Amino acid sequence: MKVRPLLRFWPDLRSRIGVYIAVLALTLLANAIQLVIPLITGHIIDGPIADRELSGLWLPVLGVLAIGIAEAVALWGRRILVAPVVAQWEITWRSRLFERLQYTSVAVHDSWESGQLLSRAINDLSQLRRFFAFGIPFLVATPLVIIIGTIVLTVLQPVFGLIILIMAVPTVATVTVFEKRYRTVSRRSQDTVGEITTEVEESIQGIRILKSFGRSPWAAQRFSRLSRRFQGLEVRKAKLDSWFWSVLILLPTLAQAAIVAVGTWGVVQGWTTIGTVVAAVTISMVLRMPIEMLGFLLADALMALTAAARYWEVIDIRHDITDADGRIEDTPDVGRYTGELDFADVDFHFADTDRDTLRSLDLHIDPGQTVAIVGPTGSGKTTLASLIPRLQDVTGGSVRIDGTDIRDLPVNEVRNLVSVAFEDPILFSTSVAENVSMGAPGVDEDAIWQALEITAARDFVERLPEGLDTQVGEQGLSLSGGQRQRLALARAVIGQPRILVLDDPLSAVDVDTEDRVQRALREILPDSTTLIIAHRPSTSALADAVAVLDGGRIVALGTHEELLESSPLYRELMGASAVTQGRTAAVPAGRSSAGPAATGQATKGGAQ
Repeated sequence: MKVRPLLRFWPDLRSRIGVYIAVLALTLLANAIQLVIPLITGHIIDGPIADRELSGLWLPVLGVLAIGIAEAVALWGRRILVAPVVAQWEITWRSRLFERLQYTSVAVHDSWESGQLLSRAINDLSQLRRFFAFGIPFLVATPLVIIIGTIVLTVLQPVFGLIILIMAVPTVATVTVFEKRYRTVSRRSQDTVGEITTEVEESIQGIRILKSFGRSPWAAQRFSRLSRRFQGLEVRKAKLDSWFWSVLILLPTLAQAAIVAVGTWGVVQGWTTIGTVVAAVTISMVLRMPIEMLGFLLADALMALTAAARYWEVIDIRHDITDADGRIEDTPDVGRYTGELDFADVDFHFADTDRDTLRSLDLHIDPGQTVAIVGPTGSGKTTLASLIPRLQDVTGGSVRIDGTDIRDLPVNEVRNLVSVAFEDPILFSTSVAENVSMGAPGVDEDAIWQALEITAARDFVERLPEGLDTQVGEQGLSLSGGQRQRLALARAVIGQPRILVLDDPLSAVDVDTEDRVQRALREILPDSTTLIIAHRPSTSALADAVAVLDGGRIVALGTHEELLESSPLYRELMGASAVTQGRTAAVPAGRSSAGPAATGQATKGGAQ
């Protein structure tokens, strides 16, 4: 059995190894001390009973009582000591896994089913906790008890020890065959649990779609197929278990029968005593439990080994987005930045393909300037937005803030400098206030209300049953799509970020509300550099400049009005009413229609 995945936990175990050794010792004591009782029984038969001296019973009886008390104390001490230790280890392992997932790129998350990650974080770590609390102590103690019992039998009568040794040969062979087969089935079973978890999670999150399209039977069939596969694997595990347990129960029984037969013959022949035979038979009965437990312990060990391997698969995911020195900085300092943003000859492709999503892209945005990005579906708009907070990293060129490559800046500093609002708003199962203040931890209630005012969310929040303290439910599904989007946008603007990235964050609200929010952003956050993924002419019209993205390159750059005149692709993207809407949209005072830095930076990306 390859135990390296379990051995990798040694650094965590080492800090409490003294306590854990005490647990192992108490486990061994509680199990091995039972072997003394058969010896006392044999002594009673060959001594006080054979000699008919009742006075000689007191000391052996007190000895049996003392052994029972010692066994109970040892079991009590083992449980008291092991529970807090393994619980702390489980917390450590779970925290490590959670932290690993927090700093893993979005692309890696997208490559994993969420159910597989959940099953590793919950089921597998619970399996490991149980194994370290119960499995390992008994897995260490059980073979030692069997060895000690065999030695005692050999000392009592060598032929009895020989019988046990003969029984060990088929036992070892059975264990070898069982281990290979059970390990494979166990891995497939635990992976299937992850698939089932994913299926349940998706069906709950998509319950509105399933009901709307009448696809609940389809979802039930998918779940049923997975359940039947899991059932088949569990039945196969049970069959392997049953064969293994049958052999482990049969062999000790045969050994007992052999000891009784040989012992009886020995008593008749005079080379052993009745007390010795009774002691030997009783010891073989005591050994039956450890031998039979080997089946359970081995199965538990194999499941723990699989759980450990699955755990380390996640932990071993390389931190592909880290600080320049490989660490992750926890103390961001963002006050020194102006928010100048540059995309310099940027290339990007996803890990599973060589086709560039972005290629040779150049774009400069001055501090405080607002630039809208428009383009057909699949042109790379969302990918471009994800590069700024380093949700993805460029595969060529660089993204720079104030002239510094963001890969040379602390990750958390970049992410405190940049705020993002996505088209698909993600809210957490907590209050409105906590969801909004997540964008700037520690802000007061006035700042929260101001952010809600900017995003036209104050009115509906005031009407909620408990106002800011209203719980929004899982993913905020108790709110409408537009309400969720406005809360997510409030979370993005509350910290008055230097750079604001808006990936069509108001697609679910009406044009008038969007216009009101956009104007409020321009007035309240005049110093924030803003990049907007836009789909509406009204949004583009409010930007200082518009960049048209097609095929991963900037193919046109200018104001909304200029592009309506010069770019057929832009006119097509904006629709038939774009000219009318664009020309009548008001441009707020204090903003240049297209700053020189914006209008002169499309040389590599394509023709204007």
